[in-house]
Amino acid sequence: MDKIVISGGKKLYGSISLSGAKNSALPIMAATLLSKEESIIENVPDLRDIQTMIKLLQALGAEVRFQRHTLFVKPAKDLCPKAPYDLVSTMRASVCVLGPLLARMGYGEVSMPGGCVIGARPIDLHLKGFEALGAEIKIRHGYVVARAKKRLKGGEIYLGGAFGSSVLATANVLMAAVLVRGKTTIHCAACEPEITDLAVYLRKMGAKIRGEGSPRIEIEGVSKLRGSRHRIISDRIEGGTYMAAAAMTGGDVLIRQIAPEYQTAMIDKLKQAGVLVDQTKSSIRIRRRKPLKPVDVTTLPYPGFATDLQAQMMALMSITPGISVISEKIYPDRFMHVSELNRMGAKIYLEGARAIVHGVKRLSGAPVMASDLRASAALVIAGLVAEGKTEVHRVYHLDRGYDRLENKLLSVGAEIGREKEEKQGSMNN
Repeated sequence: MDKIVISGGKKLYGSISLSGAKNSALPIMAATLLSKEESIIENVPDLRDIQTMIKLLQALGAEVRFQRHTLFVKPAKDLCPKAPYDLVSTMRASVCVLGPLLARMGYGEVSMPGGCVIGARPIDLHLKGFEALGAEIKIRHGYVVARAKKRLKGGEIYLGGAFGSSVLATANVLMAAVLVRGKTTIHCAACEPEITDLAVYLRKMGAKIRGEGSPRIEIEGVSKLRGSRHRIISDRIEGGTYMAAAAMTGGDVLIRQIAPEYQTAMIDKLKQAGVLVDQTKSSIRIRRRKPLKPVDVTTLPYPGFATDLQAQMMALMSITPGISVISEKIYPDRFMHVSELNRMGAKIYLEGARAIVHGVKRLSGAPVMASDLRASAALVIAGLVAEGKTEVHRVYHLDRGYDRLENKLLSVGAEIGREKEEKQGSMNN
């Protein structure tokens, strides 16, 4: 097992180019199953979750090659309808193969999904959507079994949940609906750019979709889809992470291959905090010349402030003079990074689904443990400004969502590296 070691105190200067978006690539990889023809997907990040999805596609009967961030996927004419537990249990996005299996084969079995431990994330909205299309759903021996006893047909589907719309449920139902007879309307659909990217790819395959990027998506079912070539959008969460890192260190970083229109909430909060933000059509420059100012943040569905940037923003506010309040409206239990930031000298207090952050002058390097993907990134960027050495353990979480993060930070002046864990040095000792 690896750990990341950071010696803090270095300002970041230079430029960083973003990788493709993991949260866009995974559903699009699942969508390749909707055709019997080969699809070519470009700008795919080289991540642990991507490798897991490759194995899953292969288990379902697809031929897959991954070369230089390009995927070549050729699904079998008759797919294996069962997604095995050992793959699905490690990654929540694996459940997205259920929609394509149901649409193409009329039947699918997918193990209940796993992933980061950030609170309950049920798949009831996925199942509700499939039932609205005419599927029969059963839970059997830890597997979701979806069957079309009769031919599926379009319908009106409402996908609003307790904490707003669901990105994965919207993607899953959208993929199932493109091969369903008649018209399907998804109400309270997720508006995230990753849903738009999926819809663009599906249209290239021959699907009839309109309204993506809005809460109402309309789909007119077609009889078959073709393979296609598509380039994944850049990762807006990776971009927001580097924006927070640059703001924390007080350096000057140009982030390339980024879509500023997808970063409006992060840009707004950074400007409120006194950070200088300059943008072009495909780049954002982050600088800071004055002390940071505290800001309050509430996570909301897109275009609100992303829950996946909550931990990184908390790290930034932990060294900001004054008091900030960070409210989590998507996953109320997503605060497992608080105790680890406090180990580094932060003063953060939890009140239900809110974190009260009292800014401190400086953080202190310490051994810390990552609890989930975005918490890992927050601990790394906190280490960039901490006095002394910070060791971030359990970085397999980080490897699920960041392509060469330590190398990119190293390229802009961070003193950071990856080392093998020593068995005697386990944090459990």
